[in-house]
Amino acid sequence: MGSVVVSLDAELGWGFHDLPEPPANRVESGRRGWSVMLELLDEFDVPATWAVVGHLMLESCDGVHEDHPAPPGWFDRERGAWADREDLRFGPDLVEGVLEADADHELASHTFSHVLFGDPKTDRELAAAELDRATEIAAEWGESIDSFVYPRNDVGHRDVLAEYGVSAYRGRSPTRDGVRGVFDSTIRDQSLVTTPRTDEHGLVNVPASLFLFGFEGPARTVAESIWTDPMLELARRGIDEAVRSDGVFHMWLHPNNLTSERDDQRMRSILSHLERRRSETDLTVETMGEVARRIRRSREAGIDGAAAGVDGQATVSSN
Repeated sequence: MGSVVVSLDAELGWGFHDLPEPPANRVESGRRGWSVMLELLDEFDVPATWAVVGHLMLESCDGVHEDHPAPPGWFDRERGAWADREDLRFGPDLVEGVLEADADHELASHTFSHVLFGDPKTDRELAAAELDRATEIAAEWGESIDSFVYPRNDVGHRDVLAEYGVSAYRGRSPTRDGVRGVFDSTIRDQSLVTTPRTDEHGLVNVPASLFLFGFEGPARTVAESIWTDPMLELARRGIDEAVRSDGVFHMWLHPNNLTSERDDQRMRSILSHLERRRSETDLTVETMGEVARRIRRSREAGIDGAAAGVDGQATVSSN
């Protein structure tokens, strides 16, 4: 019997602050979607991995960040256009909601300021500064960081993660997003279940299986009018496949993907199906940290690497 993992990239404005024209509907939906997801996850008793941008855990700052080796202009939007938008830059109230929720969520890191670790311009010093500040802030909250989600799934500097005590990260999905992903899964019958593996740095890669909002806009509207919500169909397929396997179905999203009640309903339907299959079978729901601990226990017990999902290689196939 396999398991299901849900991870969320919790970033508010930080997910878009480096873009020339941030998508207004997504930017303004961050807090709404965060609250809706907390309510839904509690309703269906689904613990999730919340990968939070560390800056959101601050109560305030001057926007200068003098000791941070960020490239020129990195904090310009915080200092300028969003200087009076504390609702986009800070979210300690939302983080408290995660920690106080009925569901036993995991607090993970999404860096300090959403730096892209796979960008050639991001050197080791910058990556280390992001982890250093994020873990420092977490410690001030009495929390530790065991899991890490790369901004925009841009994998890099895994050695830095290991240096800062991270145990697991979300690797890139072996399946494609959007229309191509629907085609691969439904027509080519490509599996949505993945196998977590330990990489050469001792980190457990818990690969993504499905981005739950990879099929949007007019294409989604047309598909729903003649068939069904494609992402709901794929999520159900992945959950059912996890029931029949010993792998992991890892679905992920941003809270800001929930821009309307239609998006809320997608998530309600997915979690409802998960609840039903969990009640009918031995299917489990795990956080990324729990997957990593399970893999490590298997290794310590001397279970064969293939059976435990350990082969010393990292899964870094692209989205």
